[in-house]
Amino acid sequence: MTQCRHGGLGERHLNAEVTEPERQDAETRAALRTPRSAAVAGIVFSVLLICSLVLLRLSAPGNPAVPGGWLSDPARRRAVAIALNLVPFAGIAFLWFIGVIRDRIGAREDRFFATVFLGSGLLFVGMLFVAAAVAGGLIAGASGAHVGAAGASTLALGRHVTSLLLNVYAMRMAAVFSLSLVTIARRTKIVSGWLVPAGLVIALILAVAVGFTDWVELLFPAWILALSVDILVATRRSQPAGAP
Repeated sequence: MTQCRHGGLGERHLNAEVTEPERQDAETRAALRTPRSAAVAGIVFSVLLICSLVLLRLSAPGNPAVPGGWLSDPARRRAVAIALNLVPFAGIAFLWFIGVIRDRIGAREDRFFATVFLGSGLLFVGMLFVAAAVAGGLIAGASGAHVGAAGASTLALGRHVTSLLLNVYAMRMAAVFSLSLVTIARRTKIVSGWLVPAGLVIALILAVAVGFTDWVELLFPAWILALSVDILVATRRSQPAGAP
């Protein structure tokens, strides 16, 4: 029985020696892969949202009260349709970005700021989707028939609702998201130092001055783009030489 017991211990020890390096290697690969995926998701979100907002601002009139004569232009309708179709993919990438950022923070995550960070991000995506759905439905209905007086008033009302959802509510949630992420990044030091004051300034601009010009909305995806590139660069610097 003693020999059998020693044999069992030796077998378990041998299995531990075999599996421990493999487990450590798997954990290392996962730790290296998560920040890179966060950076890629943030870059995808930023590029898609910037393209969508630029197409919308160049194709549709900035004033919601302007009549819908621009809908008779096929090029403008096509540009608006492309912009609205980019929004769901931007939202999916943003949700992925939120998840992997929280995973990067790990055990250092503060519950209060994590709740605000997650809640504001989800509300931002939800309002972005609702605004795109309202705009898409109105354009589809208005472009299929002649826009009369009643149709023009309905289109103007829909444009006002879309503008409020995007410029007032979604951008305010983006400001809260930026402010909470800046606070978390300052405490955990997961990004470069210059991104913290830049994010604070952008959050204040989005909360106060977003109604003055439509192009202010581009500051939020631009900051997420800079943040994602910074994470990607930091990941490449910390990756061991020869690692896949």
